Amino acid sequence: SSIRGIQEEGPPDAQLLRLDNMLLAEGVSRPEKQGRGAAAAPDGRPSNRGLEHSGYRAKLSHIRQVYHSELEKYEQACREFTRHVTSLLQEQSRVRPVSPTEIAHLVGVIHGKFNSIQMQLKQSTCEAVMTLRARFLDARRKRQNFSKQATEVLNEYFYSHLSNPYPSEEAKEELARRGGISVSQVSNWFGNKRIRYKKNMRKFQEEATIYTAKTAMDATEVRGPGRQASCPSISHSSSSGPFPLTSPGDTLVRLQTLACLQPTPRRGGLLAQPHGWQVLGPGGLRRLSCRV
Repeated sequence: SSIRGIQEEGPPDAQLLRLDNMLLAEGVSRPEKQGRGAAAAPDGRPSNRGLEHSGYRAKLSHIRQVYHSELEKYEQACREFTRHVTSLLQEQSRVRPVSPTEIAHLVGVIHGKFNSIQMQLKQSTCEAVMTLRARFLDARRKRQNFSKQATEVLNEYFYSHLSNPYPSEEAKEELARRGGISVSQVSNWFGNKRIRYKKNMRKFQEEATIYTAKTAMDATEVRGPGRQASCPSISHSSSSGPFPLTSPGDTLVRLQTLACLQPTPRRGGLLAQPHGWQVLGPGGLRRLSCRV
């Protein structure tokens, strides 16, 4: 009887079965059919990165070749040793009784010893494939991260529209163009950002202050230095920074942020009040309304 037939007589080892299934899924056990499929789509999805696929296929092919070469050596050594022991037992049967049960038992012991070598080979091969996959997949994730410019563009819009952070399709297209990303990536980013912001409002409060102040400073530079001393009337349709104010809540966030950033008022300085501002001048306090 063949070695494979003798091995299948006993109950299969659970760990060995798991390793076999993993090698089969990764395209290592069957180099002719499964290998090409696994190399063409290592993560189960088509990819347009030809160079990455080429590198992955080359390394996976090398792992596969080493595995099958070592597995062939293992099976050959197991067959030769089993044949040698069986031959010795047959010679001993001439001088003493040797039952078929005794032969089968000794062959099973031999295969048990060789199985540990086989398991070690398959374990190391699985680890090599997993390391290869992780390295390629991690590299893709890192390259998929947004650039600093894209992140700043998205955050500026989010915090300048904090009361209604739902950009229109036109705004998404503009954000995608400015950030160098796709419209779907913009939509996904805003969905995730809204969820994270609601869960960690205190954590994002400082970030909101930074981006709101930056947008306000950009708007001041656009209006020019000659208009900084006055408090202009703000309407819903007026533009502040790269995006318009969409609601009174956006204006309130801006004014609250500016109030936090104002130094101790001197003459000619602004003093924040609940419903407007006061100018501290030589003649005393003069109230300016900034209602929207």
